[in-house]
Amino acid sequence: MLLLGLRGALGWARSCRLPGLGWRGVSGALRLQETGDGRSVYSPLVQTARGYARPVKRRKQVLPSHLDDLPPTMLKKDYANVPIIDKVDDVVKRLLSLEMASQREKVKIKTQQLIEKVRRTPSDNGSFEVQTAILTAKIQTHQEHLQMHPKDKSNRRRMLMAIDRRKKLLKYLRRTRYETFEHTCKQLGIQYTLPPPYCRRMTRRWAAKKAFCLKVFNEVQKLKAPERLKQRREWQAKARAAKELTLQSEGTSV
Repeated sequence: MLLLGLRGALGWARSCRLPGLGWRGVSGALRLQETGDGRSVYSPLVQTARGYARPVKRRKQVLPSHLDDLPPTMLKKDYANVPIIDKVDDVVKRLLSLEMASQREKVKIKTQQLIEKVRRTPSDNGSFEVQTAILTAKIQTHQEHLQMHPKDKSNRRRMLMAIDRRKKLLKYLRRTRYETFEHTCKQLGIQYTLPPPYCRRMTRRWAAKKAFCLKVFNEVQKLKAPERLKQRREWQAKARAAKELTLQSEGTSV
């Protein structure tokens, strides 16, 4: 904003005469000025602008990650069950451990840990609980990415799609197997909240339409009242006659 203001002041000053600057305008004040000892310095106006436009170095904030609980000495998934892994050098172990692993490999291991918490059997790879665990790992990864890059709209879209899918799975589990639903939420650290009831925004047109519909409904009820009263009396008479007939058939007097 300061640079824009200087640009506008420069154009205005060129068309008028400022005291002490002659017809040079502000452009002369922005040039290098000679001092008494032979040094060349910028005018105070330029120094102020240079100080205002200096970039500020911000420290990167270290945010917590859901992958922090993975020990760096843990071996990767492909090398964990190799028989000769105990005989290799320490440098090779470091290369094959999570210390040198990529983000994708760490996410795979974290996803497998979440699946092991909620799966029904060792061969269960597609139940609703396993799908919920996979979506939970994806959502946590997307959330961490958005903390560092909040303008990544495609990543936000994928995160919202995963959240909607997980809500549907949890809703089904809550409706069919409530104990499994509670166990899944507890193991994965999910706080499930019921969806809010449908709420329609009230407008004048909607209020007038509703009042008119209520008025029409009340008028129709008034017109149907005599017919309903007559029908109710007929039903009562038929019920009374059937009751008397039952008592007579049993041999008792009314």
